[in-house]
Amino acid sequence: MDNREEVREFLTSRRAKITPELAGLPSGSRRRVPGLRRSEVAALADMSVEYYAKLERGSLAGVSPTVLEAVARALRLDDAERAHLLHLAQAADGSDALTRPRRRRSTGQWVPHRSLRWTLDAITAGPAFVRNGRMDVLATNALAHAFYSDIHATPANQGNLARFTFLDPASRRFYPDWEPAADVTVAILRTEAGRNPHDKDLHDLVGELSTRSDEFRTRWGAHDVRHHGSGTKRFRHQAVGDLTLAYEGLDMAAEPGLTLTVYTAEPGSPSEDSLRLLASWTAPQEASPPVSPLT
Repeated sequence: MDNREEVREFLTSRRAKITPELAGLPSGSRRRVPGLRRSEVAALADMSVEYYAKLERGSLAGVSPTVLEAVARALRLDDAERAHLLHLAQAADGSDALTRPRRRRSTGQWVPHRSLRWTLDAITAGPAFVRNGRMDVLATNALAHAFYSDIHATPANQGNLARFTFLDPASRRFYPDWEPAADVTVAILRTEAGRNPHDKDLHDLVGELSTRSDEFRTRWGAHDVRHHGSGTKRFRHQAVGDLTLAYEGLDMAAEPGLTLTVYTAEPGSPSEDSLRLLASWTAPQEASPPVSPLT
């Protein structure tokens, strides 16, 4: 991906989101651009208009952390957006190789180590799975495999949550709140693109989705990023129906670039009952004890 273009579009899109009122500036009249003018961002960041214009044209090479922080404050960037701006600056300096996570291999090449497999298998009350920044599902416990049965049912998904979301019609049923689920999916991929800009597999995935899905292409152009740590989602599973589940996403220190996600249901809720039902179908069947011969 072209770093200068990425920087330009990211900063322009963030500037368009900040109204003068939000920035504490007079709104005036006859504004020809959405959000703030470049001159207003420059004033808020305490730099010349010419210098800020240079930054917004994509010239982040050699820019100090102090300047980046001033731009982040002026544009009211959140933590994920600040990190994304830093990653773009590191890529412009050619230093991203020193700071980004190690490049993750594709689903078919990566095998979880034994202790990770044991950890996943030990989680029995909720779906637990490992994914990379491209949203390839790399390893699951038994309940997560059953939970994501729709994804595995279509080989074309290749075990990838983004392909499932935008290219598989079953995702519209699985995600009752499809629009926000789609927004989050693209924001995760955009975040990964900033953190790991030389990942060819990611570039190929983005190209495929952009070509095949108008919904994806529109969202990709918004340049939204996010940290996907915790929250609540609704699902509609083909076997057990509606589920409302909380999730926690944990970055794996032993496997940089991978995330362990665990879904859980509120104790005593109908969703907990549904997860237990789904888990009962995935539990290994114990062998019957031998029958003693009649005497």
